Amino acid sequence: MAVRRLILDANDAGLTDQRKDTTTHGSVGEERQIAILFVDIRNSTRFADSVPPFDVIHVLRRFYHHMDKAVIDHGGHVACYTGDGLLALFGVETSKCACLQAVLAGLDMLRCVKQDVQPYVKRLFKRAFRIGIGLHFGQAVVGTLGGGLQERITAIGDAVNIASRVERANKKAKTEFLVTEAALREVRDQVHVGRSIEVNLPGKTGRYTLHEIVGVRNAGAQMAG
Repeated sequence: MAVRRLILDANDAGLTDQRKDTTTHGSVGEERQIAILFVDIRNSTRFADSVPPFDVIHVLRRFYHHMDKAVIDHGGHVACYTGDGLLALFGVETSKCACLQAVLAGLDMLRCVKQDVQPYVKRLFKRAFRIGIGLHFGQAVVGTLGGGLQERITAIGDAVNIASRVERANKKAKTEFLVTEAALREVRDQVHVGRSIEVNLPGKTGRYTLHEIVGVRNAGAQMAG
């Protein structure tokens, strides 16, 4: 069964391309099981207040260059930038291996920060540069928003909120990369897990068990696969 958007007025007509709706994954909006990755720069406000604006933007451009590459290299989509972080989605086309792709991207991000961005910032500005990463696997509404060259695949739903709160939990746990139980189930046999912690997530009822990702097993084979 094919579904097409009902066009009610000229604005609808301008926003809707029926041909694209039937050929592009997620362009019309659909519920999908996806891996949702949040990345946040630690103490970004303090850094921005202590460094000239030109240098702040330069560092962010260098940082996002590495983050974008990590996401794209592992089959993900950058949904949005938040100024001091980003939201990336994996499994938009197919949920198979989505969490492993997200884990590999997250570990690449941490590696790039430690090997490139962090030494660069410390050398030039005598400042620390660290990030936190949160990953959740769940149902979200996925679709394309924006116009023209600004179109991006994005996701909306409670799963996105959970991923954001998981990322924030790194601060209290003093970790760098936390994932939910739902995400870990998808990759349990393929990753090395550090600590497991129980936390309350703001706005959510009950306790959540989060797991620290510290590496993958046989990384070379995972990358090749």
